[in-house]
Order: sequence, then C-alpha cells, then structure tokens
Amino acid sequence: MKWSYRIGRVGETDIKVHATFLLLIVWYAWEAWAEGGASLALRSTAFLLALFTCVVLHEFGHILMARRFGVRTPDVILLPIGGLARLERIPEEPKQELLIALAGPAVTLAIALGLYGALRLTGTPLSPEQLDPASTGILQKIMWVNVVLLLFNMLPAFPMDGGRVLRALLAMRLGLARATRIAANIGQLAAVGLGLWGLGFFATWGLAPNAFLLLIAVFVFFGAGGEAAAVETRLAGRGLEVSQMMITRFRSLPTHATLQQAVDALLEGEQREFPVVDNWGKVEGMLTRENLIRGLAERGPGSIVDQAVTRPVTSVSPGLPFADALERLRQSGLPALPVVDGAGTLVGLLTMDNISDLLLVRRAQVTPKRT
Repeated sequence: MKWSYRIGRVGETDIKVHATFLLLIVWYAWEAWAEGGASLALRSTAFLLALFTCVVLHEFGHILMARRFGVRTPDVILLPIGGLARLERIPEEPKQELLIALAGPAVTLAIALGLYGALRLTGTPLSPEQLDPASTGILQKIMWVNVVLLLFNMLPAFPMDGGRVLRALLAMRLGLARATRIAANIGQLAAVGLGLWGLGFFATWGLAPNAFLLLIAVFVFFGAGGEAAAVETRLAGRGLEVSQMMITRFRSLPTHATLQQAVDALLEGEQREFPVVDNWGKVEGMLTRENLIRGLAERGPGSIVDQAVTRPVTSVSPGLPFADALERLRQSGLPALPVVDGAGTLVGLLTMDNISDLLLVRRAQVTPKRT
C-alpha cells in the first residue's frame, strides 16, 4: 500500500504505519491540546498509542492462526480505522479462513477480559464514562474501547472481521467468488450507511455527524471493492503459470545501446519496456519508458542505456504460478519483469497489460451466455 512506512518487524511480518495514521495521531493530540493543554495532549497520545498496540496484537492473532495453515503474512499496516494484516493468500478451505478471521477478535476479547479482571481486583471503577478523553484512567478507557472495537469489528461488513466470518460461512455453500461478492456488497452498503451518518443525514434521529465515521466509511467502501477485485483476479488466474502469460515476441537492448536507439525501438512498435542485456545475454536491468524520458532529459540521446536502467531487477521463471508472479510484479513497482529460464536465458517478458488482457479473456470464456 502506498504511503506506508515500516517501523519494525516481528518474525516474517513487517509492521508498517500509513501516513493517514500519523495524521490521526497529530490531529488527536492537537484536539486534546486545544481542550486541556499539554498534559491532556500527552495523555491522549499515550492512550492512542496504547490502543493501537492492542490493534497490533489483534492482527497478530490473525497472523499466528494463518501461520498454522501455512499462510504467510508479509506485513501488517496500521490505518486510522485499525490494522490490516495482508495475507499472502486466502486459504482454500473456508473453515481455515473462519478460524483466521475469529483469531483477531479472540485476542481483543482476551485483552478486554484481562483488563477487566485486573481492574476489578484493584477495585477500580469501570464506568463507561472513562471513555471521556479528559479522564485519567487510561486502562479503563483501553478496556472499554476494546469492547467497542470488538463489537464494531464483528459487524458483518466486509472487509472487517465480521465480514470475513460471513464470507467464510457463505463460501462453505456458495463458493469463494460468490461469497466474496455478497460480503463485499454488504460491506459497501454498510459503508454508505456510515458515510451518511458521518455527514449528519441521521441527525434527526439523535445520531450526530462524525468526521471519523466518514473516514471509516471511505476505507470500508474501497476496501470491500478492492478485496472483491483481488479475489476475482486470483480465481481468474488459477492454474496459470508465467509461461502462459508472458510475451514471447519482444525486443531486448544491449547495455551499450544509445538512448536514441532505445527511442527508435520504442517508436517502431508497441513495446514500452525493454530488458537490457550484456554481451552474454544476461539481464542487467529494465529500461522503462520513464527511464528513457528521464535519461534523455538528463544525459541526451547519445548516452548509453546502461546509465538509465532500473537495477537490480527481479526476474521470474516460466513455471512460477500466477499468484506469485503477480505479487512479484506488484512489489517490483515496474510495469514489466524479465522471464528467465533455469539456464539463465531470457525467454519472455511479463507485463501487467498482458496479464490484464489474458484475465479479461478468461473471464469472458467462463461467463455464461445470456439467452
């Protein structure tokens, strides 16, 4: 996800924060400062950081359960609406996804119960009024907010955990694709409701406008749509390998070619990215259209392509499965990757455009005709 920054790593999982989460902290501290000065700002910031520590623990509940089923989690991202653990893949077995979806709320419930027990043992009041930002009972506030988050997160609105539970239950009878569409539609419908609440459309019912609810609605709406699209893509590409998706008629450039020669190659065909190879045919980098334009502006057409390429560049093998290939292409940030066989020979070019075209064809072939 763009605008995300790594702040740590636990096991095989990166912990990242989104820029909007940092803005939330600043906004929350500023509001508290305006209301009660530096002391309240520090307490409010400490509360928010402690709360999101609970969110990280919640996400690691998902991560550890997923690991039991052999599903890796490359990263977890902290967003204003909570955390997002990015699973390497959705488990094929709906029961496994059900357990993974429930593992996070189980951690949140354990935190709330643990704090409840500790506070009862110390005789601390447990009034919900402790949610007031001006109160000094940070543990009480964390307990109550965890309860609220647990209830909210279990709403059957995709992509929240309740929506994932709903999808897993539906998938047991309807299949993953249809279950995802239904869960995503419910999630987007819920997002529209939250957005209208946030904008004040329900003020006559005593539900005051809330900017934070509006922000949650935006994330939920696009998150549901993005998840549905990702599942459709994965299902459409099931069984494919790179050898079935790659371009085999392509042109490579030698490292000593000039940028003018690269311009000529660009203009004489539809190819936009060029693998750059040495005298032995080994891939040294990728020359993208952006590389070429930047090189022309900075060095001129007489400079060599070796000075303008992106390197190092990840290559993929012809037998790599669709999902792994798509993930590598996305992580590279490049529009194309070279395909290299076991002997180190450049045999193809994997491009996002070619993948998209192939998936469109496959979807059209499996879509039943209307009569």
